Formats: sequence, structure tokens, C-alpha cells
Amino acid sequence: MRQIIYSLLLLLFLILPACEQGQQLTPLRPNDIILAFGDSLTEGVGAAKELSYPDQLARLIGRPVVNSGKAGELSDEGARRLPTVLDEVKPQLLILCHGGNDILQKRDRKQLKDNLRRMYEAANQRGIEVVMIAVPQLGIMAQDVPVYAELAEELKVPLLKDTLGELIFKREYKSDMVHLNAKGYRKLAEAVADLLQNYHAI
Repeated sequence: MRQIIYSLLLLLFLILPACEQGQQLTPLRPNDIILAFGDSLTEGVGAAKELSYPDQLARLIGRPVVNSGKAGELSDEGARRLPTVLDEVKPQLLILCHGGNDILQKRDRKQLKDNLRRMYEAANQRGIEVVMIAVPQLGIMAQDVPVYAELAEELKVPLLKDTLGELIFKREYKSDMVHLNAKGYRKLAEAVADLLQNYHAI
């Protein structure tokens, strides 16, 4: 009896992280496409193209990952671009890492939140599940901009939090003040892979 109780408690412990913000993700089949959408951090500025986080993620999880990062893009531009990309790529899962340029330019946070919501809705309307990556605030601390956690809770989507900020604030993982190097993108890819595994997508 004690063994059964222990097993149930262990199972509950493993399930809780994946249920923290809502339902689990649909398991991805080997040929299902993942779309990584964002700005320069998705494009992979600071490392060779094949060492961007989407390319490294594809090798880690054994599934195709399309890199649709566009350096310098603002969130309102991304919200306009995304529907066309979704229709062209037809992914099963969208990984959204956007807003860094809005934050650097100190643009309105409410507008950023609205634009991220528009991106989510573009995917949701097409039956595409969404994972978000939180972007850190400016300053000496590696804290995420709050709109990401607020939106993830509202929309019940998985959020990779605290990771990007920690990497960007460590010299060994940076290529410049705001971009990662190949080692940093590897760490980001590993964190995304862990999140997908926790939510049973892989």
C-alpha cells in the first residue's frame, strides 16, 4: 500500500509542472513542423545560421523546426507578418519569442501585450498550439517583462520564463549586449526542449 501511495505522489509531482498554466500540449509526431517565430534572438544573430536556437532545437528533438526570425522587427510588425508565415509553413506548434525590440525602444507595454495576443490568436484560429518565451527587462536584473507571464496565464499557454534573461546576463553566453552566442543559443534550445518534454509535446 505504501508503495502505491509513493507511486501516486511521484506521478502527481511529475504532472504538476506541466499543468501549472493549463492543458498539456498535443504530442508531436516525427514529421510535425514547429515554427520558431520572433526577432533577432530567433534568427540567431551572434552565431552561425546553423547554430541558432531553432536549428539546435531541431537536432535536439528530432523534429523539423522552421526558423522565422527577423532581426529588428517590432511586435506590431510581427503580428502583421505571422498569419502569412503560418499559412505558408502550416506548423503544428508555434514557439513565440518576440518583443525584444519593443523593450529596447521602451515602447508601450500594453501595446506589446496586445500584439503578442494577436499573434496567439492568429495561431489559435488555425488550430496551432503556442509556446511563449519570456523576454527580460532592461536593467541590471534578469527579470522577465511581466506581460509575458500575465498573457501566458490569461491564454493558458506554456511559458519559458527566467531563462532568456539569465543567459543574456551571463558573459559566457553572449555575443554582444543583447544577443546570445552559439553556446547561449544551445542553452536556450535545451531549455525549450525541456519545456516541450514537460508538457508532453515530445
